[in-house]
This record gives sequence, C-alpha cells and structure tokens, in this order.
Amino acid sequence: MKWNAIVAVAMTACVSVSATSAWALDRRIVINNNTSFDIVEFYASNKGENSWQEDILGRNILPAGNSVVINIDDGSGYCKYDFRAIFADGDELVKYDNNVCELSEFNYND
Repeated sequence: MKWNAIVAVAMTACVSVSATSAWALDRRIVINNNTSFDIVEFYASNKGENSWQEDILGRNILPAGNSVVINIDDGSGYCKYDFRAIFADGDELVKYDNNVCELSEFNYND
C-alpha cells in the first residue's frame, strides 16, 4: 500500500513537471540587425494575440550592424510569436511563427 502511494506521488510529480516544462523554457533571443538601417521599433506578439503588443525597444533603437538580447516571455506560456520590425527608412518587415523556445538568434538582413 505504501509503495503504491509513493509511485502515485512520483508519477504526479512527473506529470506536473511535464506540464510546466513549456513555462520554464528560455525565451531570450538575440536580434541581429544586419541591415543598413536602424530598427526603430520592434514588436513580438504571441500567436494568441490579435494585435501587436508594445514596442519592445521603447525609446531605444537597434542600430544597423548591432545586436540586442530580448526576453520575449510575456507570461502567456506561448512559444510561437510573430515579429514586426520597423526600420528608420520606414520599411516594415513582419515574420510569422517564430518559435522562441527553440530560437537563440533572429537575423534581419539586407
């Protein structure tokens, strides 16, 4: 009887760890601006959102030829995000379905 209780507790702990493993994944990625223009706005919205969230760069910019580490984790548990970058020349680039639980870097290239 005691053995069954121990096994049940151990199995519950394993299920609990499996269920929360997506929550524990690192969602920090390096954004590389390998273009000729500064990125003046950057947005990352999880696949459950119907609109863009706030500009992650805020009052900052990502200069041409530079990189920045961004923590994409918004507390939602999502791994898939859409990215939107707005450049100093007015161009906009949207890239859909980026898995930030697997990506370590994302490149913007000319």
